[in-house]
Amino acid sequence: MAGNSFGHIFRTVTWGESHGPAIGCVVEGVPPRLSLAEADLQHWLDRRRPGQSRFTTQRQEPDQVRILSGVFEGQTTGAPIGLQIDNVDQRSRDYGDIAEKYRPGHADYTYDAKYGIRDHRGGGRASARETAMRVAAGGIARVVLNALVEDGVGIRGAMVQMGPQQIDRSRWEWDAVEDNPFWCPDRQAAQAWEGYLNDIRKRGSSIGGVVEVVASNVPAGLGAPAYDKLDADLAKAMMSINAVKAVEIGAGLTAAALTGEENADEMRMVDGGVSFQSNNAGGVLGGISTGQDIVVRFAVKPTSSILTPRRTVTRRGEDTEIKTRGRHDPCVGIRAVPVGEAMMALVLADHLLRQRAQCGL
Repeated sequence: MAGNSFGHIFRTVTWGESHGPAIGCVVEGVPPRLSLAEADLQHWLDRRRPGQSRFTTQRQEPDQVRILSGVFEGQTTGAPIGLQIDNVDQRSRDYGDIAEKYRPGHADYTYDAKYGIRDHRGGGRASARETAMRVAAGGIARVVLNALVEDGVGIRGAMVQMGPQQIDRSRWEWDAVEDNPFWCPDRQAAQAWEGYLNDIRKRGSSIGGVVEVVASNVPAGLGAPAYDKLDADLAKAMMSINAVKAVEIGAGLTAAALTGEENADEMRMVDGGVSFQSNNAGGVLGGISTGQDIVVRFAVKPTSSILTPRRTVTRRGEDTEIKTRGRHDPCVGIRAVPVGEAMMALVLADHLLRQRAQCGL
């Protein structure tokens, strides 16, 4: 299976299946002599870990990461860094009834059509379990960004919409994000979402959401036109996350309704530097970072595994119905927040190292 690597200079290759013995990744291109320990990565994994509230899958995985290579006496050596997380709470029996059935909205049919074989245990490689390694690799990317950029690069994510319910941006508080199970920056919206999602969860259904990721203190000049533009790589990174169906940069789709005057991010000189008066571009112009905040949003579809019977077909071409049992997220967008942050970090670390290689930044 190709397609499991991401990045150019800072390159990540992930491996493993949802119900296999372990998942892991190899991270290449990490500069030497950077301080790195498992604790630097565990913090981010703990934010993604399942089973922390009734609003996420109750699979109990400690997600304890081990560094297998590339670090000596607490410092990176420049060699590939190998990471591994053991799977300890697989319940493959929950998926026995769907071994011969395709789940609507899932990758069952397409994997079978492509490879002629399918791991039905939790979705195998198509499971969101794989994203734990993205978060671990993203932890390394954060170390690189903080080491090479003065004052570091801040990367924060939040859930800004659950189903049809959007936050009120006038009530945005970053401090609120860590105080509720939804990573919601609007405390009033978070309270409303609790009852809303609890009702969906009790019905055995699911709902989608929108996640926003913001990177601050990003140097101007990152991006490689014409085909490796920063925003193009960010869009690919976010689209590669399980269940993501749309990506916006800056004003995104709303830019189509703006006039040229409204959309233009006007500039002035302030304290000897260029200052933008707005950020409809989301921190990227011509595929190159402007030095403003990088702003990316992505939409996550409802979890495909639900208790409501749905019409489907079997591998033998028979019409049937399916009801998915097991432990599933009623809104997978919740745990997509730390994954989106990780993908932002991976893209920025790669482009920062590419900029240093070409332009000596």
